[in-house]
Amino acid sequence: MAVAAPRPMRADPAPLLHRLDETDRPRIAFTIDGQPATALEGDTLLTAILVNAAALRHSEFGDGPRAGFCLMGACQDCWVWTEEGARLRACGTPVAAGLRILTREVPWPRHG
Repeated sequence: MAVAAPRPMRADPAPLLHRLDETDRPRIAFTIDGQPATALEGDTLLTAILVNAAALRHSEFGDGPRAGFCLMGACQDCWVWTEEGARLRACGTPVAAGLRILTREVPWPRHG
């Protein structure tokens, strides 16, 4: 059985999370799958991605979109990657200005 390649998260129609409070914190620009996104200072990558996309990533085992599970760094469900190939836990990593996140695993080692 062939598994279709996952599409970038930003192609999904609506964000999974909607911010209701703390909207006065400074905005931070970063990218998700090459697309511009914004977060608020102090957000984790998990929050930053889910206020911009309908899912955090697609499962590498082909069972669909994922949004994190335990939200405290224990379950291994929220891995995302930098364009350089570093793997980050989205639930415990603060978003940073200029961070370039990929929601699909980067082949390692990354050259270029």
